[in-house]
Amino acid sequence: MALNTVSSRRSFLLSRAAMAAASAALLIGAFTSACSSSGGGESAAGQNLTGRGPITYVEGQDTSETGAVKQLIERWNTAHPDEKVTFKEQSNDASQQYDDMAQHMRAKQSDYDVLALDVPWTAEFAAKGWIQPLKDSFAIDTSTLLSPTVASATYKGTLYAAPRNTNGGLLYYRKDLVPNPPKTWTEMLQDCGVARDHGIGCYAGQFAPYEGLTVNAAEVINAYGGTFVGPDGKTPTVNSPQARAGLQVLADAYKNGDIPKEAISFKEPESQNAFAQGKLLFLRTWPNFYGVANADSSAVKGNFGVAPLPGKDSIGASTLGGYNAAISAYSKHKATALDFLRFLISEDAQHIVAEGALPPVRASLYDDPALIAKFPYMPALKDSIASAVPRPVTPYYTAVSKAIQDNAYAALTGTKSVDAAIVGMQKGIEAAGS
Repeated sequence: MALNTVSSRRSFLLSRAAMAAASAALLIGAFTSACSSSGGGESAAGQNLTGRGPITYVEGQDTSETGAVKQLIERWNTAHPDEKVTFKEQSNDASQQYDDMAQHMRAKQSDYDVLALDVPWTAEFAAKGWIQPLKDSFAIDTSTLLSPTVASATYKGTLYAAPRNTNGGLLYYRKDLVPNPPKTWTEMLQDCGVARDHGIGCYAGQFAPYEGLTVNAAEVINAYGGTFVGPDGKTPTVNSPQARAGLQVLADAYKNGDIPKEAISFKEPESQNAFAQGKLLFLRTWPNFYGVANADSSAVKGNFGVAPLPGKDSIGASTLGGYNAAISAYSKHKATALDFLRFLISEDAQHIVAEGALPPVRASLYDDPALIAKFPYMPALKDSIASAVPRPVTPYYTAVSKAIQDNAYAALTGTKSVDAAIVGMQKGIEAAGS
């Protein structure tokens, strides 16, 4: 799922009589915030480590095919009647999810015990001391999990969350027109002649200026060896020949028509509709599109295949999606929350996740014959996730994503050269961390 993590800001009016008190409160708040970023979070993380009792799990709307989240909680509650989990189901809007959880964490409220964080939020919540580091007595066993999912839950060498489900980009292709899927961008673009011969578009992804474009641009830049930030999460690294080469591929493909002109406004629904209507040879999108493409109403039912994304020389670098489950630093029942995290990555729980058409984080499930029969894209998805790259791991992800998508869009539309767009990304990322 390509997700937007833009935070909202709220303003308020103060009466003249309350100005002095408000100023004092702001000074105290600023001091508290400074302490939190330099140690306050560690103090909260050291509290309530043995606390047990009911907990609240917070996640966006359960859109899985089988109600997987509710099933998970029912399974837990049956086995733990004295430590039941209440599901606080948020909206399906990523910005609203982020704002709600961030508001509770800023207020140091203890009513949210376990947070389902969209992958790129994990570093920010960790940097701000809002979530519990999973080390020492809170360490969890991640040896059975796909390593890129563990990396997505890690900040500055410390694990801060349990990967709950993952996601990776896939290449959907017309196997009736191209029997063997391309493994590289060069091979795929060479096949565009087939698309022209049949009067359809060649390749599309999600190129409107939103989070989807960040994902699509990052995948090509990563595939060509480019990166965005250094290990500190702040230093920009995108101004490189590798990043230029990747963005140039996208810009050239759009300029010469290999990417149809209308794709500049595509988000997930528009791009998926185009493929399902038989208007595209190749489409980059998520696994959850498989059922739609194979429905009776689809023009390509039975005539498409699924493969890992193309790269520079071999399989490409999908952007990793999914949710990471983290314990609030302010929870009063952290021992129960820790057990719940361990349950979420268990084989039993992950099988429930997979049956709901949510890509699991346990590697063994991708080789399960029953799951492959139900979801034929599983082997391709396993390869995709194995070579996946998390979105830039930075506590300033929202601003970093904006710099990537704005400049990638300018390069595609020709309002900036690729060189200028890469420099713009570099400056935007630098400003985000300053």
